[in-house]
Amino acid sequence: MVVERFLKMGTARSRIREQFEYGMAQAAIVGKENVYDFSIGNPSVPTPAAVAETVKELLAMDPIALHGYTPAGGCAEARESIAADLTKRTGDQIRPENIFFTCGAAPAMTACMQALAVENAEFMLLAPYFSEYPAYAASTGAKCVVVPADTEHFQVHVDEVEKRITRNTQAVIVNSPNNPSGVVYSVETLQALAEVLTRKSEEIGHPIYILSDEPYRELVYDGLDAAYVPAIYPNTVICYSYSKILSMPGERIGYICVPDRCADSANLYAAIAGAARALGHVCAPSLWQRVVARNTELRPDLATYDRNRVTLYEELTKLGFRCVKPQGAFYMMVAAPDGNSEDFTQRAKALNILGVPCDGFGCPGFVRFSTCVSHDMILRSLPAFRKLAASYGL
Repeated sequence: MVVERFLKMGTARSRIREQFEYGMAQAAIVGKENVYDFSIGNPSVPTPAAVAETVKELLAMDPIALHGYTPAGGCAEARESIAADLTKRTGDQIRPENIFFTCGAAPAMTACMQALAVENAEFMLLAPYFSEYPAYAASTGAKCVVVPADTEHFQVHVDEVEKRITRNTQAVIVNSPNNPSGVVYSVETLQALAEVLTRKSEEIGHPIYILSDEPYRELVYDGLDAAYVPAIYPNTVICYSYSKILSMPGERIGYICVPDRCADSANLYAAIAGAARALGHVCAPSLWQRVVARNTELRPDLATYDRNRVTLYEELTKLGFRCVKPQGAFYMMVAAPDGNSEDFTQRAKALNILGVPCDGFGCPGFVRFSTCVSHDMILRSLPAFRKLAASYGL
């Protein structure tokens, strides 16, 4: 006997991985240069040279000290460095004791949800949302409540959030810059959301938290900044990852920050630590803790991603496609001309253009294209996109 919900998750194919794997198989048949794979968010900008230099320096350390266990929440050097950087950048007073290191943002989110998954707990997802959130919630036994997407501006239907809050609402998941839309939530949007959550928390008699999933925090364009959510809504927990900003998703390193301003912060932090312990997510890789500790001020090179997003947006718009212009991250959503995202995906696939239908992101009718690809591939894909547009009479 096995747990049915985990069996379903283990046998269900991820559309992202499915398209990615198809692309690799198809490349062996028609040549890599003839496959236009926009399916997966694998950074295409090299890891900063400073990271490699830091690794070399660290490898000269005593190997027992370098590769040994750290405290469950992270080594002192790493927690102190992250806390100091956040304090400097946000003006908030973040202490090392507010930081808990994890193997990336996914375990961070899972630990937070486990910690908040009281009986009948509900987590609210703001569509479009990262497609793995429902799986994280399912692992806790909690219920997901979906707020439909604002398909005009891709901000948040705050009135729809309010309608869906119940006594069981534990947290709202905020992902800005957003995967899959690339949109950055405005300060006005977050203030309106904060006002509703503050009022409803008082009505139902317990805090409704925001879990702010921030792997793309520094990937913003056109002079925008991603807002520091705890300054707008104090009951916010940050889940962060270095996978995207330092181009090292395979190293699995990130952290949770529970600011002191968060309601019941000490108990919440302890519950998160306990959930991480139960999940086996303690003592994130010690080498990478020390690498990020010494590189907290590194920022990604945005020029390549910026050129890609502008080129793809402008070229597809010229062809007649309706595109959501990305403000951050490295994704762009394109509306299926007939509203059928699955058919759009299959027509594109027949031309070796690989995107991901957004039905699994809570936003049917759109397809996600990752822009963290080579610029040359974007240019090579344009004749195929032209054929795709013609198939719809655009």
